[in-house]
Amino acid sequence: MSYNFPVTRTANPKPKPDQSNLGFGKYFTDHMFIMDYDEGQGWHDGKIVPYGPISLDPASCVLHYAQMMFEGMKAYLTPDKKINLFRPDMNAKRLNRTNERMCIPYMDEELFIEAVKATVKVDADWIPTEPGTALYIRPYIISDEVSFSVEPAKHYHFIIILCAVGAYYDINRGGLTGSHIYVEDEYIRAAVGGTGFAKVGGNYAGGMRATKKALENGCKEVLWLDAHEHKYVEEVGTSNAFFMIGDEIITAPLGGSILPGVTRDSTITMLRKWGYKVSERRLSIQEIEAASKDGTLQEAWATGTACVISPIGYLRYMDRDIVIHGGGVGPVSQKLYDQIYGMQTGVVADDMGWIVQLG
Repeated sequence: MSYNFPVTRTANPKPKPDQSNLGFGKYFTDHMFIMDYDEGQGWHDGKIVPYGPISLDPASCVLHYAQMMFEGMKAYLTPDKKINLFRPDMNAKRLNRTNERMCIPYMDEELFIEAVKATVKVDADWIPTEPGTALYIRPYIISDEVSFSVEPAKHYHFIIILCAVGAYYDINRGGLTGSHIYVEDEYIRAAVGGTGFAKVGGNYAGGMRATKKALENGCKEVLWLDAHEHKYVEEVGTSNAFFMIGDEIITAPLGGSILPGVTRDSTITMLRKWGYKVSERRLSIQEIEAASKDGTLQEAWATGTACVISPIGYLRYMDRDIVIHGGGVGPVSQKLYDQIYGMQTGVVADDMGWIVQLG
């Protein structure tokens, strides 16, 4: 199906930010996409308009019962000035898995991808070109029906906003660096049967207290453990986690509490292609500590759209530090970053069919 979205261009374009100091989520572009859903009509009237505030009734159910979802993607400018998207079909599929969990209506995957493409094209001049930068894409859906009834809404907004970004973690500005991570054994991120596999705001809001605790302990992020035993590794902050012990690379299985990350899937696929043994299995913090003591803990890293690959140099657990790869960047995490980020930016050839290129 062909989609054509009308565009109303801003009369007051914003000045472009300094690409050497973008941060993350600070500089939003000139336009946004918005589309409505009505029961009986479906998704309709998608359009691109100047970026600006949206109006919500104080009784909108998203403000009270958090019926919403979001996605995260990036666009990159290649050396020959083409625009690359990385596996947008995976985001479209995950959007609908989240929608199903949150009782939000299904969206045609082609409609989602075409809306993303159209919005990025309108603000293509905002895509930064400095190393480590990108145009971050935030599609999201909110239920704006006016009601205090705890039931699925009949009206929704689908919105896409964009912002020019640098490294997600300041420690990785200028290149990869091993980060300090706090092992959280009190609070949990998610439990099986909940919304851990879905991309919803409540997962992130509920994690802020633990992140505050990590910062108070001199760490940048949290290593989440399972909800039942507070023993098995789940995720790192907002990212998936990988540990290399001996010749085995381990990441938590998708059992309902783990977000099925696009970069997670890409990492597993790439590692197996390179001949590494990758296990999707439960890994206890005690096994990690034992591997550190016997010298078999090789390296560890987080994966996600925002950070791509972020090496883990230290784990703070029970007032002691587990040092990984001397606190620095291991060869496997560096190779993964160079390959995936290189494909995304057009510096490395895409031999996986993952890149969707805009003219």
